[in-house]
Amino acid sequence: MSAVPEFRYRSPHRVAGQRTGTHAGSGLGTGLEFVTHLSLYARPDPRRLDLRASIASLQSDWLVRVNRQRAAMTVRLLVDVSASMRFGAPGKLEVVGAFVQALGHSAFRVGDAVGMVAFDRAEHPELRVAAWRHRGMGEMLADLLLQSQGGPGGIAGLREAATLIAGRSGIVFLVSDFHWPLAGLDDVLDMLLPAFVVPLVVWDPAEVEPPARDGLAMLRDAESGGGRTVWLRPALRARWREAVLARRTELDRLFGAHGLRPFYLQGAFDAQALSEHLCEGS
Repeated sequence: MSAVPEFRYRSPHRVAGQRTGTHAGSGLGTGLEFVTHLSLYARPDPRRLDLRASIASLQSDWLVRVNRQRAAMTVRLLVDVSASMRFGAPGKLEVVGAFVQALGHSAFRVGDAVGMVAFDRAEHPELRVAAWRHRGMGEMLADLLLQSQGGPGGIAGLREAATLIAGRSGIVFLVSDFHWPLAGLDDVLDMLLPAFVVPLVVWDPAEVEPPARDGLAMLRDAESGGGRTVWLRPALRARWREAVLARRTELDRLFGAHGLRPFYLQGAFDAQALSEHLCEGS
């Protein structure tokens, strides 16, 4: 069995919470990040006594060092399980499963909890998992996703699922192919504040690049099940590429308006590429 890849993530915001972790925290404790000096009488902790600062004190007061504590946080998955997410070989949902396994492994290594909600045209209660710290969390969530049955997707399902985690801090990985009208996505992103949202746009290479040869092609809409036959020719391939570029531009603009950079996951999960993307973004 190949080792599960690991990637690094961090929130650009300070993490509130008392549980020790690896992220920059907002609470005071035994961390290494110096904040200020306080009187020993205001903070009676002789272990943190700073003799040099105490001698230099104009009030001739005993001073202790006050540091910020590094903290653990909660990571949540907001995953699209609609029918179009099963397109491809391997299917896009299988690629998401590889990412989810890596996330579970990475979160456990740093002491973070992982939870999940999923949607198509509505939220899926059977795929709702409360945030938990466990070694096998990634594998369990990936198995749930791969066994799920989804129908047409849409903003209504995303909004319903986002309501369950709205107003909570931490990181939210929003995973979808976004093959549905984007009207209302702005409101959902606002709803997810104060969490740091990481959009993962999952596309299959066969969606992005049309076949190279001219000829008849049988196309089927993965969401509705409807099909049609088209004659592939250079002009149609050019329109295909233009439509993909226009969609990518629209997603970049929409997420960019909220200070977010989407990560495009195409064909296979690359842990190193995601680590670099997240480090640049934070």
